[in-house]
Parts: sequence; C-alpha cells; structure tokens
Amino acid sequence: MHLSEFKNTLRQHPDKLLQFALPTGTRIPPHAHITEVARIEKHFIDCGGTVRKESFCRMQIWFADDTAHRISAQKFLKVLDKAAAVLGEEDLVIDFEYEAPFIAQFPAASIAPEEDSLVVQLGIRHTDCLAKGYCLPPTAKSPQNFLIPQLPSLEKAKCC
Repeated sequence: MHLSEFKNTLRQHPDKLLQFALPTGTRIPPHAHITEVARIEKHFIDCGGTVRKESFCRMQIWFADDTAHRISAQKFLKVLDKAAAVLGEEDLVIDFEYEAPFIAQFPAASIAPEEDSLVVQLGIRHTDCLAKGYCLPPTAKSPQNFLIPQLPSLEKAKCC
C-alpha cells in the first residue's frame, strides 16, 4: 500500500480509531502509539552484483500500559503531516514495525472501516533472490512455504 492511499482513507474517516491486525489475525492492543515515522533508504547489491535502491515509509507501533490512549485517523494524519519534511514528495510504499515478540516489519496490506475503527491489515514480507537467472542452477526452484529453505549446493550455484 502506498502512503497516498493510506492518507486518503484516513481523511475519509477522520473520527474513526485506528486498529492494527497482524497477519495471524491477532489484533495489536487498541491503545497502540505510532512512535516513529521514517523514510528508509536502502542501497544494496544483490547476489548477482546488481546495485539497487529502494525507498519506503516505515512506521513503528508500540504500546504501554496507558490503556485509555487511542489514536484517531485525524490524529494520525497530523503525525504524517509533521513527517512530510522527512518523507518527501514521493508516494512511498508503507510498512509497520512491531515487536511481536521480536521486532518485525509488516507491509500494510489494506486499510478499511469496521464499525468505529479503521483496521490496518498488516501483511507478510518474504525474502527473495533478486538474481535467480544468474544465481540458481537452471533446474532449481525457489523454496516456498518452508520454515527453513533448502539452498542449492554452493558447488552448483554461480554466486550465492
């Protein structure tokens, strides 16, 4: 999801309270805070030797024992307006960082009204080889749906 789509939905429902849903279906406590809004610049080289750049917006979710705290769509928009100088003009893809129980990043999959809330559904991020044509032998397939992927033999692979 891009920042523009997220902000448009917040504008359409200014009085609704934000609620975050993890990919497991579990909801983050409703008294969560947005403690950071950041523009992340990732400059890296993939295993095939291609230099790449990515930019995205990351927002950190955190909660304490102040259970009366709630963040409305209108208040969230004010936070994003303050962050505009850091985020720049680009329509960035957004994700959220949350400690569940370890720090993880979740792409924003959707945002939709539900009764008195706006529910932000968090998705799952996957790793991937960006140079499969260069890196994997012709018969190898990318591992899918495994907790610990089976990697190709280093003798067969050209780089990884």
